[in-house]
Amino acid sequence: MEVKGKIKLINSTKEYGANGFKKRELVIETNEDYPQNLLIEFVQDKCSVLDNYKNNDNVIISINLRGREWENAEGEIKYFNSLQGWKISKDNGIQVDETPVLTPPSHPVLENDNGGDLPF
Repeated sequence: MEVKGKIKLINSTKEYGANGFKKRELVIETNEDYPQNLLIEFVQDKCSVLDNYKNNDNVIISINLRGREWENAEGEIKYFNSLQGWKISKDNGIQVDETPVLTPPSHPVLENDNGGDLPF
């Protein structure tokens, strides 16, 4: 999946726990009639892909949708979703029309066409 929009916020990389889990969050505002502010997280070695970006950059982000189940102390099951980014690139605003161009077939030229009667 891809998301297009303008970067509103890039947080610094945070490290969690003794195992060295790293996460960096980004907020993007989508380019839609009703813009959405989406929190996208980059984890582990993907944190560094945000180093060359700043607020107000127009970008295209490749994401995966992640979901988790969690049970609280009372036994109630909760579900959580997150958007996990794995690739980001600047959006230069150029749209490529991927509609194939159809050309009419050419008519064969008959060698002995004298413009006369048909042979049947």
